[in-house]
Amino acid sequence: MVTVTPNDSTLGARITDLDLSKPMNDADFAAVLRALGRYGVLCFPNQFLESAALRDFSARFGSIQTSITGKFQDKEVPEVGFLSNIVENGVALGINDAGQDWHTDMSYRDTMGFVNVLNAFKVPKRDGRPLGNTMFANMHAAYDELDPALKTKLANCTATHDFNKFWDKMVSRPGSIRPPLTAEQRAKRPPSVHPIFLTHPITSRQVLYCNPGYAVRINELQEEESDRILDILFAHQLEDRFLHTHVWTEGDVLIWDNIGTLHNAIPDYQPHEHRLMKRCQVMADRVFQTDFIQRALAA
Repeated sequence: MVTVTPNDSTLGARITDLDLSKPMNDADFAAVLRALGRYGVLCFPNQFLESAALRDFSARFGSIQTSITGKFQDKEVPEVGFLSNIVENGVALGINDAGQDWHTDMSYRDTMGFVNVLNAFKVPKRDGRPLGNTMFANMHAAYDELDPALKTKLANCTATHDFNKFWDKMVSRPGSIRPPLTAEQRAKRPPSVHPIFLTHPITSRQVLYCNPGYAVRINELQEEESDRILDILFAHQLEDRFLHTHVWTEGDVLIWDNIGTLHNAIPDYQPHEHRLMKRCQVMADRVFQTDFIQRALAA
């Protein structure tokens, strides 16, 4: 039976008594899904998964999105990507700057991202202290605490999310190995539009779905007012009271809800301080289907 131990924080819980190298039964999946909706970020300690097992666990939540560049993937299991700053014989093992600013994954797609699943194999340390923490922001709480007048103003508004905003920012950073996108690659990631306030498919509560990484315009407002309101929203959702920091330990499998949280990877380590993680990015193609949620949570 799955054991769920909440963090003493606005987000996060620790999940034990579950071996992710083996298929989850329906009751365990239901428990994990409920915990994901409630706590947003779940840590499964002491798991070093083969790529196929990580893929299979991730695929329970939805379809897995592979990299737009086709690089840094497991050759045998392409659904699994590598995040790393390690270079061997002049060849980078993984993408070295993934997620290094506040965002939520895949908000630029018509079918948004649902969960990210990361498995830590090497965690950089300095003087015995882990580096490369990942920060999260609680978008259930951010909506709940938003100024009521702003809730009313934005109740029926949408925002445009553009993949190019985040990618171009990462490319411009010193040390980035991301290539500029080709015209063909950009065409595969056109902007997308989503409501600023979403009903979360698991909790049925409202979340603030608008992030600094990809949101570029509130479509129902004039550009100047849109820019002003976006600045207000971004500052609000990153207030300390909404934040949680995950400190990585080798063997952690971390899964988080991209609908109800934002995240930011902290690049406070040097090239010789090695980091290696496997990653699956899962889309929200199933979680908004009522029959999927009802079946999954009924177990």
